[in-house]
Amino acid sequence: MAGTVDAVWKEMQDRGIEFVFAQFVDMYARPSAKLVPVRSKDDLEGLVTDGAGFAGFAAGEIGQVPSDPDIAAIPDLDSYTPVPWQQNLARFACDITVEGEEWPYCPRTILRRVLARAEDQGYEFQMGLELEYFLVKQREDGSIEIADSYDTLEKPCYDMAGLTRRYDFLTTVSRYCNDLGWGNYANDHEDANGQFEQNFTYANALTSCDRGIFFRYMVHTLAEQNGMIATFMPKPFTNLTGNGCHFHMSLWDGDTNLFLDESDPRGLGLSELAYNFIGGLKTHARATSALTAPTVNSYKRLKVGTTSSGATWSPVWISYGYNNRTQMLRIPGPGRIEDRTIDGSCNPYLAAAAVLAAGLDGIEQKLDAGEPNSENLYSIPYDELRARGLETLPHNLLEATDELAQDDVLRKALGPVRDEDYVDYFIRVKLEEWNRYHEQVTPWELREYLTRF
Repeated sequence: MAGTVDAVWKEMQDRGIEFVFAQFVDMYARPSAKLVPVRSKDDLEGLVTDGAGFAGFAAGEIGQVPSDPDIAAIPDLDSYTPVPWQQNLARFACDITVEGEEWPYCPRTILRRVLARAEDQGYEFQMGLELEYFLVKQREDGSIEIADSYDTLEKPCYDMAGLTRRYDFLTTVSRYCNDLGWGNYANDHEDANGQFEQNFTYANALTSCDRGIFFRYMVHTLAEQNGMIATFMPKPFTNLTGNGCHFHMSLWDGDTNLFLDESDPRGLGLSELAYNFIGGLKTHARATSALTAPTVNSYKRLKVGTTSSGATWSPVWISYGYNNRTQMLRIPGPGRIEDRTIDGSCNPYLAAAAVLAAGLDGIEQKLDAGEPNSENLYSIPYDELRARGLETLPHNLLEATDELAQDDVLRKALGPVRDEDYVDYFIRVKLEEWNRYHEQVTPWELREYLTRF
């Protein structure tokens, strides 16, 4: 829809919208909002002009301290999203300002800056997200179990009976996505017990990220209403496949897909521009991992090994090639690239900013993608692949942040904040997360060491 006050106000009146969420996200992509009554077009104009005020320090990792002035969440009218299960409510995704100036810690603002740089070079970044999640229940001791007690197959992927038992939930989400105009085209029982994926059509990167945030909120809310917990956590179960948030990416000029070349001699249907983009993704992969796999738990998904269904379906090696899910970068069809490092804990704005900046660097520097790989990388010994010169993704969050600290391309792309770069702020927050994790004595350690020494 047209992003004007008049057009949005008409949509709101037609639907009977009385309240809106002015919503933004922090570094962890946690949606924060104020519930704002909108009784007139003047109310809407005031919200768009002045925003909704928040004490930023109270709203998570958004770069504020208690002495800072309030942040203002300024709605993007293009992000207008009616809340399907609440007839009189809508949501706006917002950009953060402070005292009338853009707030450089705002993840959505960071992505908009990188997108603007791409647009200056004649590129529109189009992206689709594949968001996987589990439906679980929590026991009294805090542990979790699959919500569907009948979902016990060793290979449950695409299980029709599992889809049937969750038919009402999945079709409700699907219907809501399509009512919003997102183009939901498939709903899958994924590889793990209790795991699902619901796909919607690609769009420009900012729109796709806005939809990703709302989708997670919607699935969480509907699961709670049905007595369950939905989790997009990368690896909630030791023995089961983890949750990805794979990005499918391409650069466009108007109606022309600049990644598409049907005469590609390598047979992948990619242009030289796309191969340079891949070269950038590979070159910066170890650093972008800090943003595409941004939690301690992420690296329990990105690992060598198998799950009870037979494969992790997550990458380990920095590689690309063909319609091959063992590669970091899969080419599922002509004219697009799938990045499989990205997981369900990512902040989609920061992840998209990172991969776009890496790809643009590949284009600017004409970085070589190398030859595509057609092998099953899960079946080749680790030492053999290292001997061939393949690099692995980072083994843990600490290693990933070390790589990010040294990457000047990502440092520049994410931009300066106060007296440092956003990269430095991000790493500091992540090191605190790492230290909180590392200081915990886990049940595994007790089982392994308690009586050994």
